[in-house]
Amino acid sequence: MAKNSTKDYFGLSRILSIILAIIPVTSWILGAITRFKDGHIICGLVRLIFGWNIIWILDLVLMILQGHILKIF
Repeated sequence: MAKNSTKDYFGLSRILSIILAIIPVTSWILGAITRFKDGHIICGLVRLIFGWNIIWILDLVLMILQGHILKIF
């Protein structure tokens, strides 16, 4: 039975997701798209506005340690 992936960045492998999270522009865009895809419009907009600073650093740390990006709600 196939396992339903709950990883961020469209279910990509953890190594590829970490590489994409290291690059600020891709992390910013993919983080916003991921939140919009999850149905969290406000969170996606917050990521588009503030995703280039502290959110990027938190996403990078969480992607390395836990395999997912910051999800406030």
